Amino acid sequence: MLTIDRRRFIQGTSASLALSTLGAASLGAPLTHSPSATKRVALIGTGWYGKSDLFRLIQVAPVEVVGLCDADKNMLEAAGQMVSQRQKSGKVPALYADYRKMLAEQKPEIVLIGTPDHWHALMAIDSLKAGAHVYVQKPISVDVIEGEAMVAAARKYNRVVQVGTQRKSTPHLIDAKKNIVDAGLLGKVSHVEMCCYYHMRNNGNPPVQPVPDFFDYESWTGPAPLRPYDGLPHVRWWRTFMEYGNGIMGDMCIHMFDTVRWMLKLGWPQRISSTGGIYVQKEGKSNIADTQSALFEYPELNCVWTHRSWGTAANPDYPWSFTLYGDKGTLIASTMQYDFIPQGKGEKIHKDVVFEKEKYPEDNTEPQIELNAAPATRLHMLDFLHAIETNGRPVADIEEGHISTASCLLANLSMKIGRPVVYDPKKRQIIGDPTANALLRRPYRKGWTHPEPDKV
Repeated sequence: MLTIDRRRFIQGTSASLALSTLGAASLGAPLTHSPSATKRVALIGTGWYGKSDLFRLIQVAPVEVVGLCDADKNMLEAAGQMVSQRQKSGKVPALYADYRKMLAEQKPEIVLIGTPDHWHALMAIDSLKAGAHVYVQKPISVDVIEGEAMVAAARKYNRVVQVGTQRKSTPHLIDAKKNIVDAGLLGKVSHVEMCCYYHMRNNGNPPVQPVPDFFDYESWTGPAPLRPYDGLPHVRWWRTFMEYGNGIMGDMCIHMFDTVRWMLKLGWPQRISSTGGIYVQKEGKSNIADTQSALFEYPELNCVWTHRSWGTAANPDYPWSFTLYGDKGTLIASTMQYDFIPQGKGEKIHKDVVFEKEKYPEDNTEPQIELNAAPATRLHMLDFLHAIETNGRPVADIEEGHISTASCLLANLSMKIGRPVVYDPKKRQIIGDPTANALLRRPYRKGWTHPEPDKV
């Protein structure tokens, strides 16, 4: 049985909140770790969030990081030194340029994937085939059929896949779900608004240049189109291109939409439509939409997404957020806080994000760490470990991650073809639209084979 240090788990928040968090995340009774539970862990993608996820896992579980993989030799070697300083053994993990070689030689029990989106599907499926449980960042895929193949592989090889949609493990949002939504304070919810107004669309014009010796651009690109090299794609430059991801819709909407689905117990939308494009920021190379709206339709419920990477936020206190409108009250929430506003008489309720900076002092010196997300990621890792030990489903199971990811990808598809789409997950096709169906798979670069759900 998995054991987790209960004292460490409840650090930084009250015991009652920690225990309610455990229950909400389906973790069961409080657990404690024993040395025999040490897991062999590998990380693919040693950039910003890959290391952040790994360090949160190290904080809550006895693991031995046995392998790191990255196409950037400099970043890889730096990550090796950082890991040696963070893990108990003090060892530098084996370093690899080829993740497949790492899987074969190190035989990790757990693989974390923190690469750009275009690599998620192939790496996750290969890791599952190698016998590992997988923690993969969102969005899980760059096209819908990749996601279907990932779900199929997880089920076929009977492995746990946790998706990095850690809002489901965010303490103040768990509180909002339990004490606002599930308690019935909103009444009937028939409208949801989600938004992102961050100026996060990198839109420069760097010149084409030689690829540096320390960076394997061919390997980094993998199945995606090979763009002319115009500088290191990390950090975040790659996100400005549809070749590697799905824009702000795939990066930011998935978090909020996944949280809304979790809060309201929603499955696949009945219909998805979207409009948008590059309306303002036309001067750079970026080919992702700077302005986009999407509609996810459910019976007597519309979930509306809006993003702009220019101008001001509609609500400066909630620039990236979701709002649930019920006939008894309204809940607006973000990664930082939530506010409940009752209809008519009643008390307003406000909760802030939980920080654990004093209990985990190493957080304060970790480069680029999102301090507000660290407690959520730690809980997410605990839930992942519990699912592994019990052969259960984690709170952000791959199937749920696929629904949220695919819905956002289908919104982009709708924007591209200029009409709504209705996706049938059983048939894995868009109903009555051959043109749209052809877009469910992105073409892979020569030499790479697109995964298929029936052939994993």
